[in-house]
Amino acid sequence: MAQERTGAATFKGNPITLIGPELKVGDQAPDFTLSKNLVEDASLKDFAGKVKLISVVPSLDTGVCDAQTRRFNVEAGDLGDNVVVLTVSVDLPFAQARWCGAAGVDRVVTLSDYKTRSFGEDYGVLIKEFQLDMRSIFVVDAEDRITYVEYLPEMTDSPNFEQAISAVKALL
Repeated sequence: MAQERTGAATFKGNPITLIGPELKVGDQAPDFTLSKNLVEDASLKDFAGKVKLISVVPSLDTGVCDAQTRRFNVEAGDLGDNVVVLTVSVDLPFAQARWCGAAGVDRVVTLSDYKTRSFGEDYGVLIKEFQLDMRSIFVVDAEDRITYVEYLPEMTDSPNFEQAISAVKALL
């Protein structure tokens, strides 16, 4: 059974339980299999040799997640071809595609953890009570080592965009 971190975070001030380990700077990023669409998957290896900013959101159809993804979409335009910005949620792939089209988001790769929630468990962000992935940020270098982690203590808070972007730029 996966490790549970009860009270590791809150939702509107109420404790929630995160399933999985708390990853740290220096850890090897766990490989993943996430859905790009209903028939095609993506893994960490698909982004080999690139710096990866992994932005995890509970659902694109909420205000904070919408703002977070739009912000990283804008930032992605200034980071160059050696960086990929991935947004992970448990939204269905066609819902992610619909949202991106409506929002004009075209520089972020959206990936869905809806099938198995294994990304959530492996990265320590699966919320037991909601079966959503907790808002968090991971910066992973070209060798798949984690160089920056931000687990948000409150689900409705925004991440520290400046620190995350600085962590990416430090690898370029």
